[in-house]
Amino acid sequence: MKKDILTLRDLSARDFEALLDLSLKLKKRQRSGIGDRTLQGKTLGLMFDKPSTRTRVSFEAAMVQLGGTPLFLNVKDTQLIRSEPIADTARVLSRYLDALAVRTYSQDLLEGLAAAASIPVINALTDLYHPCQVLSDLMTILEKKGDLENVKIAWVGDGNNVTHSWLNASAVLGLRLSLACPEGYHPKEEILNRALNDGGGRIQLTSDPHEAVRDADVIYTDVWASMGQESESLHRKKVFQPYQVDQDLVSRAKEDVIVMHCLPAHRGEEIAADVIEGPRSIVWDQAENKLHMHKAILKKLLTP
Repeated sequence: MKKDILTLRDLSARDFEALLDLSLKLKKRQRSGIGDRTLQGKTLGLMFDKPSTRTRVSFEAAMVQLGGTPLFLNVKDTQLIRSEPIADTARVLSRYLDALAVRTYSQDLLEGLAAAASIPVINALTDLYHPCQVLSDLMTILEKKGDLENVKIAWVGDGNNVTHSWLNASAVLGLRLSLACPEGYHPKEEILNRALNDGGGRIQLTSDPHEAVRDADVIYTDVWASMGQESESLHRKKVFQPYQVDQDLVSRAKEDVIVMHCLPAHRGEEIAADVIEGPRSIVWDQAENKLHMHKAILKKLLTP
């Protein structure tokens, strides 16, 4: 029976554990020069409606390194642009491909493809969620801190799609998550409330970034204006300026705090240049780990 990853709610705690364990093993094996060609003969479709650097390249490299073949599909080059029904596209692609990773605006489009497809469908980003990003982030935190249960993660900035996936992960795993978002830029109420109901008192929401990072082991931030919000950029810069992750904010967390950003980063906006380039920053390890986590996802979905 095929399995999709449309949100992190599709995964059990055991699924998380298996993916984290496998991704760390795959990284160690690659660093030791041990190859893995278990997906030889398999083809991954990458249907992208949004620009991408890390997500596209890491999925393509992951598939190649596992012996399979990635096939990039710009949505604008498909018949979806001419109003072909989503279900028809999904049924046809299921005859050609072994899995489909989709990066698009609409969660509904993604779910429509998954409902009609007979192959695994992976959310490579929608406006609502970014599950694969948070999976690789969890891998990075586990790698750096040794466990997840006793780690406080502070999110500072917009309540966006990455935030929503952090809320889902926290609800499933019981993570200690503190969110600092300006009024009017909180996560979607239904996603937040569901996570609060499932995650109990380990999820907190505040408008004060200083409060959020107090005793934090991890500080995480993202761009203030996501793709599709460019027209709001100037207004958002004014609203979010007090939420910049600078040296003062970092100093209010634990002494050994690590700083994360899913990139691309705008230095001098959501994060100060001396922070992202400083000793607390692990953003480059974080970016690399997308490759290893994507390998783990593909192996789990495409092998018995």
